This record gives sequence, C-alpha cells and structure tokens, in this order.
Amino acid sequence: MSAMPATWPGADGTPVSCREKLKTLAENHAEARQVLQDAFEDAVLMGVDEAAMRRILAELVAELVSPKRAA
Repeated sequence: MSAMPATWPGADGTPVSCREKLKTLAENHAEARQVLQDAFEDAVLMGVDEAAMRRILAELVAELVSPKRAA
C-alpha cells in the first residue's frame, strides 16, 4: 500500500506547512487512492490484465492538466 508522502514539496522546493493545506492534501490523497484502488480491482475482476491496467492508470495521471497551464 502506498503511503502518503512525508512532505509535500511546494513550487519553490520548500515543504508545504500550512495545516489546512496539509489536511486537504491528506484527504485528497486518501480519496484518490481509494478511487484508483476501486477502479483497479473492478478492472482486474472483469478480466483486464493487471499490468495493462496499471499502465492505463499511470497514463491517466500523466495526462492530468495543470491548472497553471489551463489558464
């Protein structure tokens, strides 16, 4: 099981330290992990190759659009 990062690096390289931001990041991490786990399990149980599904999920993450580039 993937652990939450010990620190969340900011854009300038220093760790994010605001408690509210850290709380939101932790909640988002847990939610994303659960959604990805559920999707992975469903796919494998429906016969999708595990390695292929891992690639599909990795590609999905790689294709996420940054809000900084979308503006």
